[in-house]
Amino acid sequence: MKISLAQRRARLGVRHHLAARSATVEEAVDGVVALHATDPASVYLSAWSRVRGVSVADVERALYDDRTILRILGMRRTVFVTDIATAALVQAGCSFDVAVRQRRLLEKHLGTEGHPENVADPARWLDDVMQSVEKALRARGSATAQQLADDEPRLRQQLLLARGKPYESIGNVTSRVLFQLAAEGRIVRGRPRGSWQSTQYHWSPLDEWLGETAGASRDWPGCTEDDARAGLARRWLRAFGPAPVADLRWWTGWTAGQTKKALAAVAPAEVDLDGEPAIILADDLAPIPESAPWVALLPALDPTAMGWSVRDWYVGPHRHHLFDRSGNIGPTIWSDGRIVGAWSQRPTGEVALRLLEDIGAEQSAEVEAEADRLSGWLGDARVLPKFRTPAEKELSG
Repeated sequence: MKISLAQRRARLGVRHHLAARSATVEEAVDGVVALHATDPASVYLSAWSRVRGVSVADVERALYDDRTILRILGMRRTVFVTDIATAALVQAGCSFDVAVRQRRLLEKHLGTEGHPENVADPARWLDDVMQSVEKALRARGSATAQQLADDEPRLRQQLLLARGKPYESIGNVTSRVLFQLAAEGRIVRGRPRGSWQSTQYHWSPLDEWLGETAGASRDWPGCTEDDARAGLARRWLRAFGPAPVADLRWWTGWTAGQTKKALAAVAPAEVDLDGEPAIILADDLAPIPESAPWVALLPALDPTAMGWSVRDWYVGPHRHHLFDRSGNIGPTIWSDGRIVGAWSQRPTGEVALRLLEDIGAEQSAEVEAEADRLSGWLGDARVLPKFRTPAEKELSG
């Protein structure tokens, strides 16, 4: 069975709530499986692009009050925001693997890169420090990294990294230990210390944070790794399929063997994308009607733009304008399922636009209207992406 480029783009628009906005933050998150949260602003701007009349307070309510969505360290060692049920799949299917790899690396650094001296028994030291930090956190209920370092001074153990290199640096292990606890599903990032754009968080024990939250099991994450990977593959295919297997493997960060085993449980159908083999859920073969023309302004690291590893079908010839050297995408302008330009916010608050191709007068006017709407929504807030791209830097002035 062949699936056309037009059908892929139609699915993208509908499934990702870009052709027609959703009613709630939770629906928008579900439509793309997970929002990228490495850059905190992306969570809010991705919601703005997809949810009718959404406010910063609406996103914060879902994250911190209702706790229907969760910030979690997951695929490819990246921070995401997902619903609670998906977070359990991410934890079992991806995060535990990340934790094993990162612990191995941290133990190595403690034993070889310690400053002013190495840790004699890194594994035992790390076990003891992590238990102490978790105990201190439970005593406080929630705490910042600074407060936890006050309670457990060993968090100020230093490492000397890239010894002898121009970029040699000395830093405390605080963030590495908290990262490890988060990857193991023991603690979670809560409210930020400052504004909604802050990268400094209050931490909480994960089980206490979830409490009686709907979808959270007492034996979190409550599923086997194999079941979690199969479930996550189904959710990704529902949102991003049809797609080549390589795209799923890249998005999840799985090995070839893990990907193959997950797909054996899912049993997807095979389809043809203009001569390229791809997969789709077996119950998702019916075509989606094309929607009315639409435009969208998506932020840096938006999950739609970062959802596939092979991106030519929606990026076109514009890659060198839109990505940094590490493959992180900046703010983009979309029209009917493809990227047609870039945007940036200037220090004055103005949302500046650059169309990279002709989309006609009517849709160009819609893009201008979206920029005005975004500028009004941001108000006095200023958004500077964590990863700067050529077009974004030029537009920001």
